[in-house]
Amino acid sequence: MRHLFPLFLVLSCLLTFLPGCEPKEDLVQTSGSLEFATDTVKFDTVFTTIQTVTKRLWVYNRNSGAVKTDVSLAGKLGTTYSLVINGDAGASISGITIRGKDSLLVLVRAVLGDNGKDKPFLLEDQVNFRTNGNEQNVKVVAFGQNAYFHRADVIRTNTTWRTDKPHVIINGNYFSGGQTYPLGVAVVSGATLTIPKGARIYVHAGAFLQIDGTLRVNDDFAPGTGATDTVKANNPNIVRFQGDRLEPFYADIPSQWGGIIFSSTSRNNSIRYAEIKNATFGALLYNRDAVLPHPTLALNNTVFRNISGSNVSFANANPGTGGGVISYSGDVTATNCLFTNCGEYAMVGIGGTYDLNFCTIANYTPAFRRETSSLTFTNVDDALKNPPKMHTSVTIRNSIVWGSFEDELFLQNNGDTSFTFSILNSLLRTKEYKAATDAAGTPGLAAAAFANIVNVDPLFIRTSLTSSRPDYTLQATSPATAPRRAKIVGTTTPGRDLINLPRNPDFPSLGAYEHK
Repeated sequence: MRHLFPLFLVLSCLLTFLPGCEPKEDLVQTSGSLEFATDTVKFDTVFTTIQTVTKRLWVYNRNSGAVKTDVSLAGKLGTTYSLVINGDAGASISGITIRGKDSLLVLVRAVLGDNGKDKPFLLEDQVNFRTNGNEQNVKVVAFGQNAYFHRADVIRTNTTWRTDKPHVIINGNYFSGGQTYPLGVAVVSGATLTIPKGARIYVHAGAFLQIDGTLRVNDDFAPGTGATDTVKANNPNIVRFQGDRLEPFYADIPSQWGGIIFSSTSRNNSIRYAEIKNATFGALLYNRDAVLPHPTLALNNTVFRNISGSNVSFANANPGTGGGVISYSGDVTATNCLFTNCGEYAMVGIGGTYDLNFCTIANYTPAFRRETSSLTFTNVDDALKNPPKMHTSVTIRNSIVWGSFEDELFLQNNGDTSFTFSILNSLLRTKEYKAATDAAGTPGLAAAAFANIVNVDPLFIRTSLTSSRPDYTLQATSPATAPRRAKIVGTTTPGRDLINLPRNPDFPSLGAYEHK
């Protein structure tokens, strides 16, 4: 046994000089190239001077052994792309090892510079890879758009925005009344912001417009007077408010930005021929102390679409409250307006005066179950302790109130003397008020004197329950179309509908769209 010990000692020494056994995938080979998940990294239209979203480029090593590669941007003139690889940011990174049968994630982002052009422009670059002498590249493409940028802008004098470039509103801090508000644009009391026809307003997440003075939207648009002079959904004269994420994925996503806030000092506001979409609320009239005179808002030929307040938090409001129009003791008139896909409410009024004429509420919410009535009005602010009763007046005429919930109308405390209402010649979806006679605290809106159509499908062309391209105009057999009973006495019929088609003066269709 003592003779074997020296032999073990010699063998141990020899083993120290033998090379280690590395896994094959870790051995760096001197040949081979890479594969890529795509040949082009594409950015949808992005606004200049603001960092883009981060795009991912997956790089694959299909070889059995590892390879080393150098990654760099070509750096074409006028481009400002950057890379992030393994946590390192820069325009180039050398000597990156990719194990065999493994992959590498390259993050690409950019800040595009303002080139002084009004129209969108193309910026191209490429990411170069040099691997074992092989030169490969992936294109990087972005469409840039210059804009007017507003970050915590305070408008103190009468101002008219230009329309040659979009306006991008970015959240910043606005100080008013000893409080800080995370806003983008604030219009002080006594000042007027005018937004002319064709303006495009893009709002960043968390940003709002605060109107303490006056907002006038599309006062200057005069549609044609001919029988076929329609203002279709893609008409360039419509003023559009939406979020600033322009990728197709975000085209119909709610809660991307705040909304338009009208404070207790705001007066004589008008929004016409506009689209407000993808917000937490469209318009908020915030007069919680019921100060007189109320803030006022006139809506004409305006669409509220894809509104949800699942993440909203303003002042002392309850999170989860969102709506096309939210009003605390405000006065709102709406004519020829469409409210659709509003997650909580199309319109909720807590005190104040509301007048809806020839409006369509088509509030289908296919992505989730909604248990709030699209039109909700009350004279009590339930969020307050011992709330006082406020005067509330509701008038609904010649309108369609329909959606995915069986009670799309709710009149809380409608029997109180401080709550008055008149609902006439409208098509309603309601379980609560479907009777033809009144009961205690429950009006019967099917009474013949009111000329309402209750719980009869309005027969829209297409809804969001059946199509990604809903169309809330009316089928020929719709109960809301002519021929039907004549307009009721005292009802004002606008000469044109939401898309500027002439109204039938004697037998007008209910809702925002006149059937032709």
